Amino acid sequence: MRGPLAIALGDPAGVGPEIVAQAWERRDTSGLPPFFAVGECASIQAVWGGPVCAVSSPDEALACFREALPLVRVGDGATITPGAPDLDGARIALDSLEIAVGLTRSGAASALVTGPVSKSQLYAVGFTHPGQTEFVAERCGVSSDLVAMMLVGPTLRTVPVTVHLPLRSVPDMLTSDRIVAKGRATARGLQRQFGIQQPRIAVSGLNPHAGEDGALGREEIDVIVPAIERLRAEGVDANGPFPADTMFHERARARYDAALCMYHDQALVPIKTLYFDEGVNMTLGLPIVRTSPDHGTAFNIAGHAQANPGAMIAAIQTAAASARRIAAQS
Repeated sequence: MRGPLAIALGDPAGVGPEIVAQAWERRDTSGLPPFFAVGECASIQAVWGGPVCAVSSPDEALACFREALPLVRVGDGATITPGAPDLDGARIALDSLEIAVGLTRSGAASALVTGPVSKSQLYAVGFTHPGQTEFVAERCGVSSDLVAMMLVGPTLRTVPVTVHLPLRSVPDMLTSDRIVAKGRATARGLQRQFGIQQPRIAVSGLNPHAGEDGALGREEIDVIVPAIERLRAEGVDANGPFPADTMFHERARARYDAALCMYHDQALVPIKTLYFDEGVNMTLGLPIVRTSPDHGTAFNIAGHAQANPGAMIAAIQTAAASARRIAAQS
């Protein structure tokens, strides 16, 4: 890889700082590549007594990674209380994300990993994006319609077509064009970032039993099937729509490389059920590699030595593997 990975710590009052510190502690046993954190030093010191090395560049991070956790400092000595989010912390989280994206976009960092943030806190300081995915896409000059959020576990990958919407709004937002766009991004992402040359995509239905031939809803007939036909005409191996309740058992998972799901929980529930402590959120369709642990800030356990670093470690490993594949293709 060209350089170390950049990790935005997320909300300083959440579990982000401690799971990044724990990941550094397990750098050898987990086979992690060099990385550096971006955030407020006080947020790490509040939850961890290990060595931290303040750096001003990724090159400096490489030099000290073996002996200490490299940190590009953001903030000005703010008072951080684990589990007690505030607006100052939200501003630090946003600034950390901005800097980490910039370093990755410039090529100084080989990939971006983002720690968990509180959307409500970010909205209170003027954040206008639905989430970090859309923010990163904008900073990369890519329309959010052209990117896809993929949830990754050891034996399952899922992509939601619609994400942060009230359930009652999903049918109105579900269009053939949107399904095709997410299907394209999924196919390209599987090829580029996972090295799967002929990706197989299973497409879920929206309604129970995939609509029962229209008896339980016509979205499958009017919207989803035409989208699948368009994807297949473009050479994408897409099949469905399949009833969502039969798509995620072990035998079914062996028949596809990614499941294209119609709404948020349809994609996230199976990942979090199977791989709660090692699920990874990856953004497809960007010019950079971006991953994130697939869990939230967990303010209720922050600072209590209860946070599991498994998903952060998996996010680092996934980002590094993807960056290596892309580098090998160039």
